[in-house]
Amino acid sequence: MAAHQTAACVLCQEAGGLPVWQGAQLRVIRAEEAGFPAFYRVIWSAHAAELSDLSEQDRNTCMAVVAEVERVLRARLAPTKVNLAALGNMVAHLHWHVIARYDWDSHFPASVWASPLRERDLPREAQLQAEIAACDAAIAQALAAWA
Repeated sequence: MAAHQTAACVLCQEAGGLPVWQGAQLRVIRAEEAGFPAFYRVIWSAHAAELSDLSEQDRNTCMAVVAEVERVLRARLAPTKVNLAALGNMVAHLHWHVIARYDWDSHFPASVWASPLRERDLPREAQLQAEIAACDAAIAQALAAWA
């Protein structure tokens, strides 16, 4: 195990989802979260618990990648809103959630971690799911310069 990883940390040991892009310092994965097909995570590769653990340059790199994933989601999927979150309460490894949200999703406008407000719209979820592979490719292409 590399010195920058921690044996007890799930994000040091596992990808954390379906790989979309891998750079020298970060990776982007798509989470498999029922009801939210466009749920991505930007994960810092080395073990760090907080954004302030990074140097200013590394913080800027991290946030630039988060913003680029958000930009692609907006351009490709036209969500009602993009949610950004970096909680780390359950997994104390620096990662950002970048989630395309829609006014028809089961939880909107509440958090994806809140209780649902309505039934899932399975036809719309399926329509969105059909666009996800192209979105993954667009994210990878947009981030190619960061590798």
